[in-house]
Amino acid sequence: MLDTGSLPALPRAERSEVLDTWLAGLLDEAVAGTPPPRPRRGGPPPRTGTDGVALVAVGSLGRREPPPHGDLDLVLVHEGRPEIAALADAIWYPIWDAGLRLDHSVRTVSEAVGVASTDVKAGLGLLDVRFVAGDAGLAAALRTATLGSWRQSASRLLPQLRDLRRGRARQVGELAFLLEPDLKEAYGGLREGQVLRAVAAAQLADEPTAEAEQAYALLLDVRDELRRRAGRPSDVLVRQEQRPIAVALGLPDEDALLREVSLAGRRLGFVADETWRRVEAALVRRPRGRYRRVRREPLAEGVVRQGDEVVLARDARPAADPGLVLRGAAAAAREDLLLSPYTLKVLAVHSPPVPEPWPAELRWSFLRLLASGRAAVAVLEQLDQEGLLSRLLPEWDRIRSLPQRHPWHRFTVDRHLVEAAAAAAELTRDVDRPDLLLVGALLHDIGKGWPGDHSEVGEPIAARIATRMGFAEADVATLAAMVRHHLLLPDTATRRDIDDPATIDRVAATIGCDPALLQLLHALAQADGAATSSSAWSPWKAHLVAALVARVQARLGGAPAPEPEPVLHPGQPQVSREAPADAAGGIAVGVEDVADGQQVTIVGPDRHGLFSQLAGVLALNQLDVRAAKVNVVGDRATAVFAVRPRFGRAPVASILADAVRAALEGTLPLAERLRQREADYRQDAVRATPPRISWHNGEVTGDATGIVEVRAGDRAGLLYRLTAALATEGLDVTSARIETLGADAADHFYVCNPSGEPIGSEQRSRVEAALSAAARGAVPDPVAGRGNSPG
Repeated sequence: MLDTGSLPALPRAERSEVLDTWLAGLLDEAVAGTPPPRPRRGGPPPRTGTDGVALVAVGSLGRREPPPHGDLDLVLVHEGRPEIAALADAIWYPIWDAGLRLDHSVRTVSEAVGVASTDVKAGLGLLDVRFVAGDAGLAAALRTATLGSWRQSASRLLPQLRDLRRGRARQVGELAFLLEPDLKEAYGGLREGQVLRAVAAAQLADEPTAEAEQAYALLLDVRDELRRRAGRPSDVLVRQEQRPIAVALGLPDEDALLREVSLAGRRLGFVADETWRRVEAALVRRPRGRYRRVRREPLAEGVVRQGDEVVLARDARPAADPGLVLRGAAAAAREDLLLSPYTLKVLAVHSPPVPEPWPAELRWSFLRLLASGRAAVAVLEQLDQEGLLSRLLPEWDRIRSLPQRHPWHRFTVDRHLVEAAAAAAELTRDVDRPDLLLVGALLHDIGKGWPGDHSEVGEPIAARIATRMGFAEADVATLAAMVRHHLLLPDTATRRDIDDPATIDRVAATIGCDPALLQLLHALAQADGAATSSSAWSPWKAHLVAALVARVQARLGGAPAPEPEPVLHPGQPQVSREAPADAAGGIAVGVEDVADGQQVTIVGPDRHGLFSQLAGVLALNQLDVRAAKVNVVGDRATAVFAVRPRFGRAPVASILADAVRAALEGTLPLAERLRQREADYRQDAVRATPPRISWHNGEVTGDATGIVEVRAGDRAGLLYRLTAALATEGLDVTSARIETLGADAADHFYVCNPSGEPIGSEQRSRVEAALSAAARGAVPDPVAGRGNSPG
C-alpha cells in the first residue's frame, strides 16, 4: 500500500519515482488478477500479460512534476483487449482507496488521437504522455501519433489555445503584478511554461530558453511549498502563507518571495507574448504563387521596419554606436512596433557603454521613446528583459519587480513608473517643459528601492540620474524637486482645507514660489494617479487637486515659466558648408555642424509664405526641425533652423539652396511631394489626442499683432503644414519659436495681417480650424504673390 502521508514531503523527482513504481505494481496485479478472455474459434490467441496494454501518465505526472496533493492524470491504452474494463477497474479502485484524486481514461491509440485533434485541452495534456508500465511499444506509438496529430492540427488548435490563455488572463490577471497570484492560471504562470513547450512541439517556435525554464522551476518550487503548508490543492499564493514559504525557500522575507515570483512571471509572460507573435505570423495563410519579399522601410539611422518589427539596417554598427539602442527603441515605439528578438540580442551583446553625460542625441531619443505613450510600455519591457534598461539606468535594478503592498497599486514599482511615463505622455501639451514631465514621471518613485521615505531618498538619486542624462543644472534641480514633492498636491488636497490661506502659503513656500514647478507637479500627480488605479485618482480627487493648483497659481501671481534649454546656438554661426547667393534667386544657404546635429541658415528675398516653403524643403530632405527663428530686415529674410537628419545624412547646402529656389519658383510641388514621401515611408502617425491651439495676445511685441501657440504630435512636415495654414489664412509670420520635445511640438508663431489690422475673432476661428486640420495631416496651398510682406 502506498504511504500517501509521506508523499508531500518528497522532492518532485522522488515523488514521481514512488508513484511510478506503485502504479506499475497496480498494473501487474490487475493483469495477474484478471482472468484472460476465452479464445475465439478460428481467431488469434488472446493476448496475455501486459501485451497490448500500457499505463501512461499525462499532465503533471507525465512531466515528472506532481505537486503535493495533486491529481493523477492517467490513460490506460490498449489494442482491443476485451477485458480492458476489468483491468481498468482493478487499477482505478486502489488509487481511490489510497485517497488520491484521479483523472482517468481508457483509450485506443486512434481514440486518443481523435480526442486530441478536436479538444485543445486534451491535446495539450497528451503532449506530456510518458510511459509508466506495460507495453512500452504501445506507449511509444501513442506518443508518436499524438505529436503528429498536434503538428497537423496546429493551425486550428493553437488559436484556440491562445484565446483560452487570453481569456484566463482577463479573469485572473498577470502573475507579475498580483499581490496574491494564482501560480498556475495567472498569465505568466505555470500554464505558460506548458504552453511554450506545446508550441515548440508544433515546430512553430524554439524550445523555451534556459531563463524561461528557470522561471518555471521557481514557480514549481513555490507551489510545492504552498501545497505542503496548506495540506490541500491550492495554487493561489495567499498573503498569510508568503512569509513561511519565503523562509522555507531560503529568502529573507515575503517581499523577496513576491519579487522572485514576479520576475519569473514577467519572464514567462514576455517569452509567451513573443512566441504568440511568431505563431500568429507563421499561421497567416500566404497567397499562392511567388513568395513576396518583405519590404524594408528606413525609420531612423541604423534601424528599419521589416514586416511588423524593427530590425537593424544593413550598415548598422552596434558596437560603434552607443545611441543605437535608444534610437531603435524610439523608432519602434513611434511606429507602435517592437524590436525583433534577434535585434535585441545583438544590441545586448554588442552595444558599447553609454557616454556620461549622455550626448544630446541620446537624450533626445530617450525623450521620444517616453513620449510615445502606451506604445513605449512594451518596448521598455523588451529593453528591461534583455538587461539594456539597467545599463542606461543602473538604479533600475533596485526597483525591478519590487512589490507594492498598498491595495491601490496595480503594478510593481518599475512597471508603475513606466505606466506613469505613458500617462504623462498624454499630458505633455499641458506643460511648458514636457521633457521634464516625462523624465520626472519615470523617476518619481525611484527611491522605493532604498530604505527610508521614498520621496526624500529619491531626490538625490533622481538628481544623479538627471545629471548623467546631461540635463542642465537648473533642470536637474527641477527634476529632483519633482521627485521630492510628487505627493505634495494630492496629499494636501485630500488632507487639508484648501480654502485656508495658510494651506496655500505652505504649498507655495514648499515649491519655492515656482509656477513652472507647480505646473509640472500638477501633471505628475495626474499621471501618477492614473498609473496607480481608479481608486487612487478619482474625479473627486482630480477636482480637489485642480482647485488647489488654481489657488496656488493665484497666490504666485503667474510668474513666467523658465524657458527650456536653448536648441539654437546664439550668435552668428561660422558656416562650414555654404551655397553662395546667386544673382537671380538671391538665395544663400549655410550649414554648420553642431554637437547635436546641424544648424541651417537660409537667407533670401522676403515673400508671403517663405517660412512655410523653407520648412517644407527641410522636411522633404528628411531633416527634423528642433527649433527655428526667422527675422526680416527690409526685403531680406534670414531663417535659422536647428535640425537633425532623420537617417544620419548631413544636409548639403547646395542641394538645399536648389530646392529652396525651385520651391520659390513654383517648380517644386512641396505639398504633393511631402504627401508622397509620407505614403512611401509611413511617417510617424499623430496620436489621437487633438491639437491644442491658444492665443497669447497680451504678450505681443514688435510688429506682431498676435501670438498663436500650437501643441500637436510631432511628425515629418508638421512645421510646413502649420505655416502653410497660416499663410493660407492671410497671416504673415514675423518670427517664430519652434520647440520639439519628445513626441510633441510646441510651436509659437508671432503673426500679423499684412494690412496691419488686428486679428478679429472670426479670423481667429478660421486660423484655429486651419491649424487643427494641418496638425492632422492636411496640407493647404499657401496663397502666393503678396509682395514683400513678411512670411
